Amino acid sequence: MSDFIKNLTRKNSLRKQCQELGVAELEKVMSDLSDIIEEKRAEEAEKARIEAAKAEAIEAIRKQMREAGIELSELADQVEAAPRKSVKAKYQIEDDSGEKHYWSGRGRTPVAFAEYMKKHNITKDQLPTVN
Repeated sequence: MSDFIKNLTRKNSLRKQCQELGVAELEKVMSDLSDIIEEKRAEEAEKARIEAAKAEAIEAIRKQMREAGIELSELADQVEAAPRKSVKAKYQIEDDSGEKHYWSGRGRTPVAFAEYMKKHNITKDQLPTVN
C-alpha cells in the first residue's frame, strides 16, 4: 500500500497532511472526492448491469438447451477448436547426421540451432534462410 493511500485511509494521517490547507482548499478536495466517488459508483453499476445481462443470457441459453435435450458435453463435442495458424520456417540448417531442422526464428532457440550457431560462431541473423 502506498503512503498516499495510507494517508487517505487513516483519519489521523489525513488530518496531519491537511494541517496546511485552508477551509476552501479542503472543500475543493471534498468536492473532487465526491465527483470521483460518483464516477466509481457509475462504473460499478455499469459492470453490474453487464454481468447481470450476461447471466440472463447464459440462463436463457441453458433453458433452450434443456428444452432441446442437449447436454453441455454434447455441445462441446460439436464445437471445433479454432485452427492455430502456423508460422512459416525462416531458418533451415542441417546437423552433423544430415537431418534438416527448421525454425521460424520466434520463441526459444531450438537446441539444434543453438549448437549450430555455437559451432559456426554465428548469430541468429547469420543463419541460412529457407529458400
